[in-house]
Amino acid sequence: MDISIVVPLYNEAESLPELEAWIKRVMEENGFSYEILFVNDGSTDNSWEIIKQLQQKNPCVKGICFRRNYGKSPALNTGFRRVEGDVVITMDADLQDSPDEIPSLYHMIKNDGYDLVSGWKKKRYDPILSKNLPSKLFNATARRLSGIHLHDFNCGLKAYRKSVVKHIEVYGDMHRYIPYIAKNAGFTNIGEKVVKHQPRKYGVSKFGMSRFVNGYLDLGTLWFQSKFGVKPMHFFGLLGSLMFLLGLISIIIVGATKLYYLHIGVHYSLVTQSPYFYLALTAMIIGTQLFLAGFVGELIARNAPERNHYEVEEEI
Repeated sequence: MDISIVVPLYNEAESLPELEAWIKRVMEENGFSYEILFVNDGSTDNSWEIIKQLQQKNPCVKGICFRRNYGKSPALNTGFRRVEGDVVITMDADLQDSPDEIPSLYHMIKNDGYDLVSGWKKKRYDPILSKNLPSKLFNATARRLSGIHLHDFNCGLKAYRKSVVKHIEVYGDMHRYIPYIAKNAGFTNIGEKVVKHQPRKYGVSKFGMSRFVNGYLDLGTLWFQSKFGVKPMHFFGLLGSLMFLLGLISIIIVGATKLYYLHIGVHYSLVTQSPYFYLALTAMIIGTQLFLAGFVGELIARNAPERNHYEVEEEI
């Protein structure tokens, strides 16, 4: 099979027939063998009934229905486990992603050798203050931390080599960082293509401003996991040792100062009356806790079943 198209959706009943017809036309015009996998993420409208009707008319349509709403990342991850096509395309169900982009994305994977191609909605029809500006700031931060020079990490329209989606796990809200996850899995040939952004035709957006706050937290988590996921002692142990050493030196200075004044016969207040004593003691306690956190993390990492799991690309 040439192409698998994964479409996660939540309450998009109005757009589904038009989207399916559009995808079908593009596939037939280009002679692709394909499947459309709709992942219904616990919709409360009649989206699932529409999907079943579409499947009866078009055997290339497949569907998965969640019992409740889990989010876009679980929907994509479930879809990735079931796809069969050589190239996997993901797109949103709200008609803002154009199926006309699929042939060029397919050729970038098959002919140009990319592992992953991410769409870039260079011209957007979203509100400037509530979406465009926060999105630009978010993408700039993601580029900086990930080292991947993409303009639009969160674009739903992406193309993947089949081996990519079979070797990554998308969880939580990590769908924003699939290129980063793929890079950490060893798929480094990541490209970008300017795609057309369609104005929303039906319904309302399912994402609010909270996604940007959560996005930064998830980015920090992913960065930490990629750097220290299997060696937490390198982070917590080093930081804890520095904190403990700083506190120890400070206590030595406070104690030496007290002894010096006693030696020269000058009255000096009790060590326990000095705020520096408590600051130094706090630094030592925090340092010890950080070191122990690294030690416990190291024990957990060493006992993880996948601790020695490495992806082998080729063997002769």
